[in-house]
Amino acid sequence: MGFYSERVLPRIITKTCGMPAMDKLRRATCEPLSGHVVEIGFGSGFNVGQYPDSVRRVSAIEPSDGGWALAHDRVASSSIPIDRAGLDGQRLPFDDDTFDSALSTFTLCTIPDLASALAELRRVVRPGGVFAFLEHGTAPDDGVRRWQRRLEPVQKRLGGGCHLTRDIPSMITDAGWDVTAVDAFYAKASPKPFGAFVIGSARNP
Repeated sequence: MGFYSERVLPRIITKTCGMPAMDKLRRATCEPLSGHVVEIGFGSGFNVGQYPDSVRRVSAIEPSDGGWALAHDRVASSSIPIDRAGLDGQRLPFDDDTFDSALSTFTLCTIPDLASALAELRRVVRPGGVFAFLEHGTAPDDGVRRWQRRLEPVQKRLGGGCHLTRDIPSMITDAGWDVTAVDAFYAKASPKPFGAFVIGSARNP
């Protein structure tokens, strides 16, 4: 990783995704989780403290050493054991059916081969296990989507490969997950092209 992606980008993400106003959304996202959880795109650890009591362990997938370093104090203070267990959501280093649940928050927009990552999550999460997600992606309105298409090339360069136009629930469904709950909305504190959020959960059939 280069200087920008390793040293600068994690701090930008920490500022934009770590606002206290996000805690309520993160807590609601984590509510369906239980048991041993694999969290892809752990980042600076802003979901720490939002996991429900039913979670007993978190295996974090985080490619950035800088992001993991920024998470240090949160991980150290967690009452739930958290370990950095992998670097790449597209190739998870676990046996089949290892986990009870999976979690992603603001990560599915950046993974280059998202279909592979979602298939990998299905492989390592036991049948009947839950995948909880909080993401941004394609907007529900045509006018906003036009702006997303215009802004996406710049966003990808500055945001570590972040896409604005991914239809996250559809891509999760296409990967074989059963989406059981989903809510799409605009975040109040963000311009609409960047703040078209979706929160939901899916089950591994």
